[in-house]
Amino acid sequence: ILSGSDTGIGHALAKYLDSLGFVVFAGVLNKDGPGAKELRQTCSRRLSLLQLDVTNAKQVKEAFLKVSERVQNTGLWGVVNNAGVLGFPADGELLPMNTYRMCMEVNFFGAVEVSKTFLSLLRKSKGRLVNMSSMAGGIPLPKYAAYGASKAALAMFSGVMRQELSKWGIKVAAIHPSGFRTGIQGTSDMWDKQEKELMENLPADTRQAYGDDYLLGLKTYLVRMPMYCDANLSPVLNAVLHALLAKRPHGLYTPGKGAYMPLCIFCCFPLWFYDFF
Repeated sequence: ILSGSDTGIGHALAKYLDSLGFVVFAGVLNKDGPGAKELRQTCSRRLSLLQLDVTNAKQVKEAFLKVSERVQNTGLWGVVNNAGVLGFPADGELLPMNTYRMCMEVNFFGAVEVSKTFLSLLRKSKGRLVNMSSMAGGIPLPKYAAYGASKAALAMFSGVMRQELSKWGIKVAAIHPSGFRTGIQGTSDMWDKQEKELMENLPADTRQAYGDDYLLGLKTYLVRMPMYCDANLSPVLNAVLHALLAKRPHGLYTPGKGAYMPLCIFCCFPLWFYDFF
């Protein structure tokens, strides 16, 4: 089962695994949306679409019942927690609390809810739990306080689950991709709404401290962000495939250019050097 299959990595992963012959349960936020429609048209009949808002406990339970009915006593081989939200990229002081809560609800609590719900099926098959974290969840990156904190929580959850579930033969992996162009970047309307909320909630002294030029420049940063992201998702897809199929999967994968080097600098050099870098 795979969450967040409407767009981006989840959408590409659903198609990729289906093309390899997997029986895919693709969880989507909107079963009537364009992403779900495209999966129906392009994938085989093996693929099943599930209405799955990971923040909705009722939908998670309903998805579990549907998958259980299908797999019965064979169990489920893999759970891939991919659903995620980015939030408006801005300095941590500027972000409204709603952004922090939204990131934690989807990126962390949603993944925990799905994992806990489906673990009984993984136990039957001695299967795999794969969590899509982020480079921002392993190292501090400016403008990603809310997103990075939620992904760091997911990475720590993955590490603990890897230790605790090993006694049942369940293997757990965290994926920390670098920048890739995905649907997580969101729509222009969504960014406009989040930018408006950010600006309206700023105290006057904070606004003055940062200055209007800097605040207006945040939107420019957002527009330019895809230029630094890789459109080729195959490194992430291959990492997930290895986590699902390898006899000895890694606990941590860092697909994409630049994902591994900053992590090494952060771990091996003094913090002042990393911050300067």
